[in-house]
Amino acid sequence: MATIFERLYAGELPCARVWQDEHVFAFMDAGQVNDGHVIVASIKPYETLLDADEETAVAMMRAARLIAIAVEQEFAADGVTILQANRVAGWQTVPHLHLHVLPRRNGDAVTLGWPRREPGIEALQALAARIRL
Repeated sequence: MATIFERLYAGELPCARVWQDEHVFAFMDAGQVNDGHVIVASIKPYETLLDADEETAVAMMRAARLIAIAVEQEFAADGVTILQANRVAGWQTVPHLHLHVLPRRNGDAVTLGWPRREPGIEALQALAARIRL
């Protein structure tokens, strides 16, 4: 079954497209958190960033940067949040690789938070050693 983003890309559902290249397309989020809220989605139906090829991952960030610049200027945003989530536990709500470009305003009441822990440098070094590339 096709994801909603595949259906949008195919023109089966209407969308307000703002960008497209050979790897990604971008459109206004139907659930605008703030005016100018854009979704950048992969054309290929990768479920997560971890599944995507490198070209798509790079293209997503390139598009997000260009769109963020345009959104910040056009909507006179005080800042921009770029959010990319993977799997349900990581806050992903649509099983198709995408990210949000969200213009922000001081005092806009949009929240994103998590508990902060400070384990100390020794613990941080041990964690780093587990994933060092």
